[in-house]
Amino acid sequence: MASLFFTTPSTNGTSGGGDAVYVAAVPLKAAAGPPQLVMSMAYSLNLKNLQHFMVLIKPSSPIRQEVIVFDFQPVNPESIESAILILSGKLIPGVVMQRKLKNVPRQKCWMVGSSKENDAMEMAIEFNKSWETDLRVGFHDCRHYTNELVQHLTGETQIVERLLRSYDS
Repeated sequence: MASLFFTTPSTNGTSGGGDAVYVAAVPLKAAAGPPQLVMSMAYSLNLKNLQHFMVLIKPSSPIRQEVIVFDFQPVNPESIESAILILSGKLIPGVVMQRKLKNVPRQKCWMVGSSKENDAMEMAIEFNKSWETDLRVGFHDCRHYTNELVQHLTGETQIVERLLRSYDS
């Protein structure tokens, strides 16, 4: 795992006994062909930080459990239509995803803190019920989802921006 982002307890009281909350980043990818061409065009325009952000929850239970990943992305992230709409700043249908991992990733993954309540999974599921799924890059995307879910779970604010600042330093 990458070095922990926070090495001291949070000032927001998030260092309780709740589930561990992490933020992970992966590079944006596109399918071969036209979507990959559009993505290359975005890189050539020097669009910074083309990363996808996700929230991971590791239950605090002593029984070994899988890590749960929550993220927000386009319904068809690898289609040419989605790529064109994303680059043009249009709204596209999005979806909140939930899946499992065996372990916390070792790279580009930072521990944010502990959840305010013991069952972060349930908190995330409730949060997702009210999340608006129309996606618009720069206004309502994976960064906004990650920021708001982390704040809901831990009280930490603007986590993506803080990670990016520390990453650029």
